[in-house]
Amino acid sequence: MTSRSLPAITLVTAALLSLATTVFGQTAEATPAERLLATLKERYPATPFTRVQNTPVPGLYEVVFGNNIAYAADDGRHFLFGHLFDLQTQRDLTAANAPPTTPPSAAPPVAFAALPLADAIKTVRGDGRRVLAVFSDPDCPYCRELEVQLAALDDATVYTFLLPLAALHPQATDKAIAVWCAADRARAWRALMLEGQPPPAKTCAHPLERNRALATQLAVRGTPTLIAGDGRVAVGVLSAAELAAWLDDRSETAAAATVMEDAR
Repeated sequence: MTSRSLPAITLVTAALLSLATTVFGQTAEATPAERLLATLKERYPATPFTRVQNTPVPGLYEVVFGNNIAYAADDGRHFLFGHLFDLQTQRDLTAANAPPTTPPSAAPPVAFAALPLADAIKTVRGDGRRVLAVFSDPDCPYCRELEVQLAALDDATVYTFLLPLAALHPQATDKAIAVWCAADRARAWRALMLEGQPPPAKTCAHPLERNRALATQLAVRGTPTLIAGDGRVAVGVLSAAELAAWLDDRSETAAAATVMEDAR
């Protein structure tokens, strides 16, 4: 029995060795940027990484996910958020390589009236006639930049759905929960995003899992994602002027007016 089994085992072993050689050969041929991209996709499966490329700084790689750019070490663990400048040429390398913001018309419209607005933080400025929802991560630098622009937007009602990307921002979930559990959620959110002052740690019943499920249902791939009152979708940072123009494009429709009245 042993003599008959041996050839089969030998063949299987040879096949496995051949496969291993092929796999290791492919890994060896991959560039450091390709290996880092594979590592990031495996380590953070919830984050839509699409591209990793070299930068002029040795050991620092540019990482693109959604409409966002960050910089990572080759360990796939340490990230830098912000803009990379070449002071010799006075060039903003981040802006030069940034993916275009998703055009508002590129995504299918969302049924705004069906959104679970009770699971969002509501902020009203002025008469609140401009209505939008935002999926936002407490530790997303682009979300913080958007909040600055939202703060300058007049006559708006903003519903913020907290969507911490835990795989990328390990502390974001605790911050989101603390904001939701604060006595004044809108104020706590504003202090965190505009002033860098996180609320005291606190726990309570929160909608984060429902928000994640909603984001999946709506195919939200990154933060910030914006939804106008009439269902149009935009991804990324818009200036206050761009936001006003985008929202005013169709903000007077009956659907938006109905949502605004029902939400008050």
